[in-house]
Amino acid sequence: MTQESTDQMIAEGVHRYSAEKNWVEPSESQLIERLEWFKDQKLALMMHWGPYSQLGVVESWALSDEDAEWSREGIDWEANSQELKRQYMDLNRTFNPIRFQPHVWADLAKKAGFKYVIFTTKHHDGFSMWDTRETDYRITADDCPFHTHKYADICKHVFQAFRKNGLGIAAYYSKADWHTPYYWAPGMEQGSKSWRGPTYNPKEYPWLWDKYVQFNHNQIMELMTKYGDIDILWLDAGWVGHENQDIRLDEVIEKARKIQPWLLTADRMMGGKFENYITPEQTIPDNPIHVPWESCITMGTSFSFKYEDTYKSTKEIIYTLIEVVAKGGNLALNVAPQPDGRLPKGAIKRMEELGEWLDIHGEAIYGTRMCDPYYTREFAFTKKGETTYCFWLDKHEDNGHEKEIILPYNKHVQRIEHLGRASQLDFVQNDKGIVIKLPIKKDSIVDVFRLT
Repeated sequence: MTQESTDQMIAEGVHRYSAEKNWVEPSESQLIERLEWFKDQKLALMMHWGPYSQLGVVESWALSDEDAEWSREGIDWEANSQELKRQYMDLNRTFNPIRFQPHVWADLAKKAGFKYVIFTTKHHDGFSMWDTRETDYRITADDCPFHTHKYADICKHVFQAFRKNGLGIAAYYSKADWHTPYYWAPGMEQGSKSWRGPTYNPKEYPWLWDKYVQFNHNQIMELMTKYGDIDILWLDAGWVGHENQDIRLDEVIEKARKIQPWLLTADRMMGGKFENYITPEQTIPDNPIHVPWESCITMGTSFSFKYEDTYKSTKEIIYTLIEVVAKGGNLALNVAPQPDGRLPKGAIKRMEELGEWLDIHGEAIYGTRMCDPYYTREFAFTKKGETTYCFWLDKHEDNGHEKEIILPYNKHVQRIEHLGRASQLDFVQNDKGIVIKLPIKKDSIVDVFRLT
């Protein structure tokens, strides 16, 4: 794949997303059923975590010279590009998150209303957060101080803790690996200048590329065979797989599904049969998408841990969730752990408040499907069976005790209730929609109505 075409796909580390028209419905009935399960979940906890968290810098991207302009912003420890990359790669020697308690994460996630976790088993930098046999650049290697800890095999313990709490498991895996010499091979035409792709042309060195393909297959199959039930294989680095970077994904997915036949795959930006759902990043599509999709959006300003990061307000997070769900998607809310293994206090507070809201209003979120008119900025709609839910996204701070509003909904309604309150509302239907009066103080975040 050329640098130009890669740039069209990714801007500042953020993947664009596949067109709805490129989505291919699985032929296997079990996968079709699993996509219905996926669409029921609505809320995922995404977690980017690795040695890079120690410095509070963006994950992996600073290693790419082609991405230096944006990815090295705020990096002041080394001006020389080669020395910077060496120091980054050596962060494994000091990564020691001794306050990591996976059950604490899992308990908090369950109370906060998350239904599955997307955990970075490996980002583009190649550091593996599980006990892989394919590389020494891993959390359990002797040169990583955490290798003697009881939770040293981080993926194993994260997956076990979340699975025990009834949450689904999505294993994030980067198809690009900037550490292995099978991808960034030294002494090739690319020289010391690094970019997202390999340092050589795979067509000119097929034997080396074959080693890289087998390396990927072996790592994926480790995750598929040694780490329990995996619901989703979440494949990042969408430039790998195009043109001359074919890693023969069909072969390894076939092997994986012989063991885990329910496995969904999110092969980002590829379209086709292995992109079972579409993955917008840091954005919400302008219009509803009528195929399965999930938007990964950060709670703070970065996917990786950032010192003194600024978190979105609980209201903004809830409004984001509502818009995503109303347009037919799931929200993967990224919360980055600290380098010591704990979650930041500010993130914990947001998660707890999100959970409190979902305890009351979750029936209008989980297990729902899209409902016309979907999302109008002031209102959002979902449905479940014969019940419709309407979210009044009132941006004003007026807390007056009486307000007349018109819900833009034209189907016949017999009863309207204020969700979370023991109140049935009087209403009138006309050609503009449903006119209701709120005789009570409006909700501090969003009013939700149940229409039957």
